[in-house]
Amino acid sequence: MTLPAVSKHLRVLERAGLVRRERDGWYHRCYLEAGPLEDAAAFLSRYRPFWEGTLDALASYVEDPPEGKKGRR
Repeated sequence: MTLPAVSKHLRVLERAGLVRRERDGWYHRCYLEAGPLEDAAAFLSRYRPFWEGTLDALASYVEDPPEGKKGRR
């Protein structure tokens, strides 16, 4: 990965509030900001039971379709 590509990725993470960058002369020190990740995890955990149930039902349907639906594509 090139240095400009790394820099671009770090800027994206900074704008998202996930990384804090400090300059020390030529060096850039990066620190993870976990707060936004915790917020995202909390949001996703509220929907996890719904999506797990929905995806389990889809898997069951695909693996064993109802009679009369077999062979259709």
